[in-house]
Amino acid sequence: MEKKDLRIVFMGTPEFAVGTLSRLVDDGYNIVAVVTQPDKPVGRHQDKLQPSAVKEYAMAHAIPVLQPVKMKDPAFVDKLAAFKADLQVVVAFRMLPEVVWAMPRFGTFNVHAALLPQYRGAAPINWAVINGETQTGVTTFFLDRNIDTGRIILKKPFDIPDDADVEYVYDGLMKLAPGIAEETIDLLLASDGKIPTQEQKDLISHDEELKPAPKIFKETCRINWNQPAKHVYDFIRGLSPHPGAWTTLHSTKDIELKIFKTAKTGVSTGNAAPGSIEATKKALRIACADEWLDIASLQLAGKKRMDASAFLNGNKDIASAHVG
Repeated sequence: MEKKDLRIVFMGTPEFAVGTLSRLVDDGYNIVAVVTQPDKPVGRHQDKLQPSAVKEYAMAHAIPVLQPVKMKDPAFVDKLAAFKADLQVVVAFRMLPEVVWAMPRFGTFNVHAALLPQYRGAAPINWAVINGETQTGVTTFFLDRNIDTGRIILKKPFDIPDDADVEYVYDGLMKLAPGIAEETIDLLLASDGKIPTQEQKDLISHDEELKPAPKIFKETCRINWNQPAKHVYDFIRGLSPHPGAWTTLHSTKDIELKIFKTAKTGVSTGNAAPGSIEATKKALRIACADEWLDIASLQLAGKKRMDASAFLNGNKDIASAHVG
């Protein structure tokens, strides 16, 4: 079978998935339909509907789009089956029921933004940076009944510099994803679907800790200053620029403060309590459990993001405040 004859349904929602979909279309793969999330209400009154990035691309290229609210909805399942897909490719989508992932004769594979079996879950990029990893990557695997536990097909590594934030890693993995997806499809074509895979349990040593990557909520993003500076540094860059790590600034009134970029100082805090603030005309530091962290970029609630110097110009009495 040639690639133009392999009927593929692509499933994805955000910008991260668009690069893979675009590469497959540009390289002549037969994308017969796209499945993506329903349009999202936006605006002050939630009265406008915003299509996903994947839907916008599909519509611009005349690819049929399905947007189920419930993946087990019989009407959706029937519409999906009517496309008679040989293969389904999933990039940054949602958990699929067996009636969906088992439908194509070649199965359904997912491009996951981590080196499985580590970082199974919804936010693998954030958690890899938060945990101070020096390497992550992308993995293709066949879907099964559990979340991110299926048989692994291919892996591609990606190095994480110590000063990288989530945006840097996101962009790097987004560039890797199209290549690994295309290589996986070509292997399936060459072998008529009978490619070698690895069971994830065979890749886990008896003493290895599996690090999860659960969905991130607002409370997840609150900074705990009672930790070593390295942990706080990694936590902040693991949430920057979105959704942003935050703390409460206790000054004349309590206000939420987001912090996007810091620098390690190696300077002991001495007797300063975690959350204490030290300020000069141009530099702002906050105490962690062991060392001070320089604050380079931050944002008060209701204000624009700014550097430390601009923040200090508007907050002359900041040294008498603290965070926590």
